[in-house]
Amino acid sequence: MKAIPLSYIARNLWVRRVTTLLTAGGMALVVFVFATVLMMSEGIRATLVATGQVDNVLLLRKGSGAEINSAIARDQAAIIESLPGIATNGQGQRLVSKEPVVLNNLPKRSNGKPSNVTLRGTSSVGLDLRPQVKLIQGRMFRPGTSEIITGKAIANGFRGTALGETLHFAQRDWLVVGVFDSGRTGFDSEIWGDAEQMMAAFRRNAYSTMVFRLADLGAFEHIKTLIADDPRLQIDVKPEIQFYAEQSEALATFIRILGLSLSVIFSIGAVVGAMITMFAAVAQRVGEIGTLRALGFQRNAVLIAFLLESLLLSLVGGVIGLFAAAWMQAVDISTTNFQTFSELAFQFKLTPGIVVQTLLFSLGMGFIGGFIPAWRAARMNIVDSLRAG
Repeated sequence: MKAIPLSYIARNLWVRRVTTLLTAGGMALVVFVFATVLMMSEGIRATLVATGQVDNVLLLRKGSGAEINSAIARDQAAIIESLPGIATNGQGQRLVSKEPVVLNNLPKRSNGKPSNVTLRGTSSVGLDLRPQVKLIQGRMFRPGTSEIITGKAIANGFRGTALGETLHFAQRDWLVVGVFDSGRTGFDSEIWGDAEQMMAAFRRNAYSTMVFRLADLGAFEHIKTLIADDPRLQIDVKPEIQFYAEQSEALATFIRILGLSLSVIFSIGAVVGAMITMFAAVAQRVGEIGTLRALGFQRNAVLIAFLLESLLLSLVGGVIGLFAAAWMQAVDISTTNFQTFSELAFQFKLTPGIVVQTLLFSLGMGFIGGFIPAWRAARMNIVDSLRAG
């Protein structure tokens, strides 16, 4: 079977370049929405997964889905702190951080509307356990004082959280003495202070969570078994990286489902537009189709040619939409995490997998929109086509 040259197919799109651009533009808008949704979902997942460290272990009360719902008593914390297999620092101090975690309402800088912010009580050991956290302004808070440090996203987005400003909560004034950058992880959306001072201010007698570093990654299962076998400890034990990955699931899945549903609805219009464009192309080239058939090109060759024309049209739209979506990576955005009910700042993230999925989605629209017009062109009678032409 003789194939119609690809140059001929591309030239037909160029001849009708105004119509081509209008149709491709409609497809590009749908592709932009589709890609942006995937990038948003991936950005949330990447932000939270990157929050955890591979060799850190996080502990919560059994059955707690989030840190704010958890409680670990002081006597339980003492037992866990004495377990074998926990790493130590250069001074021989065990790398264990016992942390209260609470939510507090703060007004946004942009509009003054309140939003939940995570407050975490920690210590210098907690900072050692998170090497991605770096102070970029000011200094670390002093133990035993009402001093706090704020994540970069919080300092930029909420009133009273910049360096040198004062926040009032839990019947105290808290002075912001530092701002930290955690490398675009979930900690950028938190406020940290001294654990014991946070406990006293919020009148708590139990920690929310504990984090410790393993001396050896292979010791995780042994420590998990020791905790599970101790009837005094009703504690869930998870690798920190797994915990934060689970924290992203609900929100990322919701955004993905909602966004893809909208993309499918919008794609119907784009498919109809492509179909109209291709039907118009067939109607304008009836004589040309007859000539091709008279020159020996079979029906299948005509069908494939028009189908490739539609696919090429959709590919142009896909590339334009994907290019526009790529610029969204420069945008910072925040939303409420369903698991913690607190503010989470993140960025859109474009991955090779999203590029492939987006282009396949675009080509799918082109195939659906172009098949019926291509089939109609292939079924035309040679004599009738030449006469009409």
